[in-house]
Amino acid sequence: MTRWPLPEPMARALELAREAAAAGEVPIGAVVVKDGVVVGEAHNAPRELTDPTAHAEVLALRRAAQKLGSERLEGCDLWVTLEPCAMCAGAIVHARIARVYYGAPDPKGGAVEHGARVFEHPQCLHRPEVYPGIGEEPAAAQLREFFAARR
Repeated sequence: MTRWPLPEPMARALELAREAAAAGEVPIGAVVVKDGVVVGEAHNAPRELTDPTAHAEVLALRRAAQKLGSERLEGCDLWVTLEPCAMCAGAIVHARIARVYYGAPDPKGGAVEHGARVFEHPQCLHRPEVYPGIGEEPAAAQLREFFAARR
């Protein structure tokens, strides 16, 4: 479900996803916000960086941690265009992100509402609040267009 107008962090995540697509990467963008200020942002870049861990969320978390000078991103929110995968959900837990807002669900690779459901495991030491469906339509459209052009 999309809520119009889109909150600024999700609008920026969608812009980053467009940049990813233009670079030949899967169009996913992520933005980390603390106290209303963007402290980290990125788009998918595994091909560009030759790094399978270079997902938008991981790169945005790294940049936020560097900017804030701490591996703990307590009080920060993560805005991402696609439901995080298990790797990214694990990174979100370790970073202590307070809230995760995401656009499109990912029934095949997602690990928040789908698949592993990382935040629901008893072993999960930190559980962020999760708000799905914000910007879902434009995020899903970007992904559909990207993959349709490659088939």
